[in-house]
Amino acid sequence: MTLALWAVLLVSLQRLGEVFYARHNTRRLLTEGGRETGAGHYPPLVALHGAWLAWLWFLAAGDPALQWTYLAAYGALQPARIWTMASLGRHWTTRIVTISGRPLVRRGPYRFCRHPNYLIVAAEIVAMPLALDDWAGAALFSAVNACLLGWRMHVEERALPAADA
Repeated sequence: MTLALWAVLLVSLQRLGEVFYARHNTRRLLTEGGRETGAGHYPPLVALHGAWLAWLWFLAAGDPALQWTYLAAYGALQPARIWTMASLGRHWTTRIVTISGRPLVRRGPYRFCRHPNYLIVAAEIVAMPLALDDWAGAALFSAVNACLLGWRMHVEERALPAADA
């Protein structure tokens, strides 16, 4: 197996683990009285991330020369991802689930930025195709991601004040 395939395998396993963690948290939040908002944006986000991973596998199968700077950038983002997830803890999920009356998390990176995870994901979506020497894919997936995240942040911002009340 090539280094490119190993890199994509690790990214895929990471994302799969996050899906299971998010599902667990979502179920728990819903049983605690949580309410999901804006579920309509979720399928396009899942499709984007699925297409992104499939594209990475396609690229890696061609055994491209790894661009180590971008692979290192992806790796450097992972402590920030972990910090973000740890700061939200049991509230981290891939869906927008709020529980009325619970205060917003304002620790960790949330002290500095309202949506740090979205910044990290945006950087990851650029970094991995570039690590596989694919500028066009990095641009395309970034543009689609920007549109979908704009939609999601709009929905989330409308849901959060009600949860923070």
